[in-house]
Amino acid sequence: MKQVIISIFSMLVLILGTSTGLTAQTYQADDIVGTWLNEEGTAQVEVFKVGSQYYGKIVWLETPNDSVTGLPRTDKENPDPALNSKPLLGLVNLKGFVFDGDDEWEDGTIYDPKNGKTYSCKIEFENPQKLKIRGYIGISLLGRTTYWTPVKK
Repeated sequence: MKQVIISIFSMLVLILGTSTGLTAQTYQADDIVGTWLNEEGTAQVEVFKVGSQYYGKIVWLETPNDSVTGLPRTDKENPDPALNSKPLLGLVNLKGFVFDGDDEWEDGTIYDPKNGKTYSCKIEFENPQKLKIRGYIGISLLGRTTYWTPVKK
């Protein structure tokens, strides 16, 4: 009987240890570097590093040109009138992220060209094939989450 209990206990430890090892994923600071497709599938953002901070710029749009004028789409919702004519392609919309050493990029901002607003933001991996982007005002509880997937090259 004692042997059976020891065997069952050993199997449980082995199963729990193995399943925990499979779900625990550790990320490195540069793991977010690359090109990501937004949740709607309408834009791709290239995340890059400058010094110790991470930034992202729009490098592809599903609809790159204005449907009325046929000209490249611009940042027409920007609250700064001087920036309203700036093209969306090449626009840096993620700024100043720092890797916290514990699987999260924080202290950055995300700019939404759909409404011209900038939000505090943090980024983490939902899984190895999905970034969780959380934009918020004030505290993280007051915000919105979107998910981006890597663009295959």
